[in-house]
Order: sequence, then structure tokens, then C-alpha cells
Amino acid sequence: MAGATSGSCRAVPSVRTLSVVQRENRLGGLGGSARRRTRQRDRRGRGLRTPLAPREVPIARSRAARFDDLVLDAIEDLERHLADELHTVEFAIEDVPPGDITEFDPDTVSDRGVALGRLHRSGLGSIDKPVVVVYRRPLEARAFDPIDRGDLVFTVVSELVAELLGKDIDEIDPP
Repeated sequence: MAGATSGSCRAVPSVRTLSVVQRENRLGGLGGSARRRTRQRDRRGRGLRTPLAPREVPIARSRAARFDDLVLDAIEDLERHLADELHTVEFAIEDVPPGDITEFDPDTVSDRGVALGRLHRSGLGSIDKPVVVVYRRPLEARAFDPIDRGDLVFTVVSELVAELLGKDIDEIDPP
């Protein structure tokens, strides 16, 4: 934290908070927000450079944006059955987990000592609601196929939600 004078203050990592409402905003401006066009270079007088693919096609989207969609899909699947229990829960994505995670913490889903997701029951930073955090890079490293990655994201999110609600994973996601 910039300007913190106390040694006991813990720095809060940057968290990108998601909600289902943001899906329209990321799919090419359906939410009504006008994007400012950035000026592109005119290299060696050959004219302005243009992007290789238009913003509307899937190939133009970044890996992080595609991962956000996988998390949003998992949240939507869980909200079909648990809408009233999940209305107070925030979901967030971080690129990498912090280094202070213990291996046998019940609020952490890990694989071989690497955290894939974490539950913050009392909130995180300025958020005072429970927060389910999914770590993007470890999940992408464990599933190369997009279908497997979606299944793994759903499994991590559902395990953390089951831990938060005190339910068995089979109640959340029946086999």
C-alpha cells in the first residue's frame, strides 16, 4: 500500500471483480459505452496500421477475457440452482496467487501446492461480502484444451461455493 506507515498493514492485491452484468460490456460495446479510438502509428509513411481482426470476432479477444467468460459461465450455472444463496457473494479473478497461502487451508483449492482458488469469508480489501477468488494462470497451466479449462474452472468455483455454503460438492454439482 502506498503511503502506509504501519508495518502491520497488509497490502491488498489488485482484484478484478466480476459480475454477470459485465458480459454485455465486454462483447463489443453492447452496454452503450463508447470506446475511444487510439491513434495508431504511421510507420515509414505507409499509412496507419489496423488491427488484424475486428474487435467483434473471438480471435481478437485476449486470454484473460476468454477466461473471464469461463468464470462467468460457471457462476451462471451455479446461480440457476443457488440464486438466493449466491446474491451476497462476490467473484473475482487474479492472475497469480499470493505467496502466503498455506497448503492445507480448507478455504483454498490447490493442486500440488499451487492455489487454484481461494475463499475469503470476511471479504477482501474494501469488499465486506464473501469473495471467491479464482487464479487464472495456474488454471490455464493445468488445462490446455478450452473445454477442459471450462470444466476445471467450474470445479474450482463450485468447490469454493460448497465450502462457503457448508454443503457437500455433490449437492452443488450433482454427478
